[in-house]
Amino acid sequence: MSLPDLPDVDVVIATHDRPVLVREAIAAVVGQAYPGRVRCIVVFDRSTPDPDLCAYGDGDRRTVDVVANDRSPGLAGARNTGILAGDGALVAFCDDDDLWLPGKLERQVRALVAGGPPTCVTGIEVDYDGTTTTRVPTPASLELRHLVRRRVMEAHPSTVLVRRRELLKDIGLVDEDIPGSYGEDFDWMIRAAGAGGFHVVPAPLVRVRWGGSQFSRQWGTIADAIDYGLAKHAVFHEDRRALARLLGRKAFALAALGRRDALRWAGRTAWTSPGSRGRTSPRWSRCGS
Repeated sequence: MSLPDLPDVDVVIATHDRPVLVREAIAAVVGQAYPGRVRCIVVFDRSTPDPDLCAYGDGDRRTVDVVANDRSPGLAGARNTGILAGDGALVAFCDDDDLWLPGKLERQVRALVAGGPPTCVTGIEVDYDGTTTTRVPTPASLELRHLVRRRVMEAHPSTVLVRRRELLKDIGLVDEDIPGSYGEDFDWMIRAAGAGGFHVVPAPLVRVRWGGSQFSRQWGTIADAIDYGLAKHAVFHEDRRALARLLGRKAFALAALGRRDALRWAGRTAWTSPGSRGRTSPRWSRCGS
């Protein structure tokens, strides 16, 4: 790509009370070798913006802007604030505790400017409890028919790069109405899969520093969010295994709450897909900053 052909990229980093980690995330973004313009938009959610972060930019092809979340509190509102604050042809996300690895942005831009799907993802390195695990999605795993059956953790939101036009017109912003923002990344991925699908760069180009899910014990929120997703996405009702997976997760959440109707939901799970051997416990999801 010659320099005039390079699209501007807006990178949205939503942050909340992670002053050290967010600096590392910003440094990894502005340090990308991509020769085009990169604007890093750091959105402070329920906290006071730190203008000193602007110093990470060079004033030319790398800029860092700091803004406050002016939409609903939480990750969904913060990401949307950042999206709407930018004007770059491409939009990327990075969680404030994740790190982009060298070559990430340029390889994804090359995929998107070639045409085809409007969204591009990469693989990840998951750092957890002193170990590192590499996870790389396949194009087949991100087809809508497979995605509804399994939340593909390899397709992490910190790997997403998407064309702004399709993001705003066809896919849509992050859903701020999901209870507790639980599963907002999965919801967005489902919509992206149905709006043209994904390029996949088959390499681990983001380091995900996982400390566990903030929803590990918020069973009521999990149950409400599952109901919301089932009402929103008809595709779950078109696949018995996909439906059974969500009903099983709801049954597990209700059982954890001590609800008497948990058994009824477990029965619905078995009736929906008698041969299903899917998990009934909630899988981890990076749904909070």
